[in-house]
Amino acid sequence: MLRKSLIICFIALVTYFITPTYISAQAKYVGTKVCGMCHKTEKQGQQLKIWSGSKHAQAYKTLLTTKADDIAKKKGGKKAVETPECLKCHVGEKALVESAFKEDGVQCETCHGAGSEYKAMAVMKNKEEAVKKGLMVPKDTEKFCKTCHNPESPSYKEFKFNDMWKKIVHVTPKG
Repeated sequence: MLRKSLIICFIALVTYFITPTYISAQAKYVGTKVCGMCHKTEKQGQQLKIWSGSKHAQAYKTLLTTKADDIAKKKGGKKAVETPECLKCHVGEKALVESAFKEDGVQCETCHGAGSEYKAMAVMKNKEEAVKKGLMVPKDTEKFCKTCHNPESPSYKEFKFNDMWKKIVHVTPKG
């Protein structure tokens, strides 16, 4: 009986602690085209359109300029598109930098995490389930944004969060 209880406890611990880590470790980036299939409608707040018209969508492209390469050289790099200090904010975390979607710039998954495990509509309809499957929803949006929009950036301009947030806010309308 004790052995059976220990086995059940072990399985419960593995399920609780290891499974979420395994899922997030296995998650793959799917890109804006996949996210945009559902997030382009009026019902979803036209989130894809908001992103497409934003500077976030152009963030990688700004690294293809001579000016960006000059900045990268000062950071010890050669080309901005190859310099980690540039890529960390113009694309996002290392896994995204290494994905096929880096040209999308600061895209959905830069802020919300790799989408392969939560992209299904059945999962996305249940926010709690989507979060369990890897959807990141920053609790302090301003602090999250300032991980890139800060004086460490060589081209930093004063970041007025409230003004800038109005340009990119992309909530799902209630209804």
